Amino acid sequence: MKRQRGFSLLEIVVVIALIAMLAGIAAATIGRAMPGQQLRGSARELATQLRFTRAQAIASGREQVFELDLGSRAWRGAGGRSGRVPEDFELIVTTARDPRPQREVAVVRFFPDGAATGGRIVLQYRDAAWRIDIGWLTGEVKLARGRGEP
Repeated sequence: MKRQRGFSLLEIVVVIALIAMLAGIAAATIGRAMPGQQLRGSARELATQLRFTRAQAIASGREQVFELDLGSRAWRGAGGRSGRVPEDFELIVTTARDPRPQREVAVVRFFPDGAATGGRIVLQYRDAAWRIDIGWLTGEVKLARGRGEP
């Protein structure tokens, strides 16, 4: 007598159920991680554009301005670069008072010697936060996790 080879229907159903369960767990884990990755990516993008604006001020020998409209959540930097901060994230901005203030527009000025008017931008989503510190003396742009000291 020849023995039949293969899998029973029960074995196939059990394997499919295990695969479905693992896929569900993986999808939930990835879904929870996505806002955190977007938060980090948005903070990195802002820091990169602030650094670019500073570099343009040094290279051109002219003051450059980085503006962040808190109402529309749009930013504009040197070289015509622009973008938006996603609506899901809380935006907390502290900058020096601009001599030509516009309502709800935060401004960081970078000078040809590398200095800046300074400030801090915090992007927050639930308990996660990233902060961008702009040194007023050196114009250095630092990106770090957390809200930092007030």
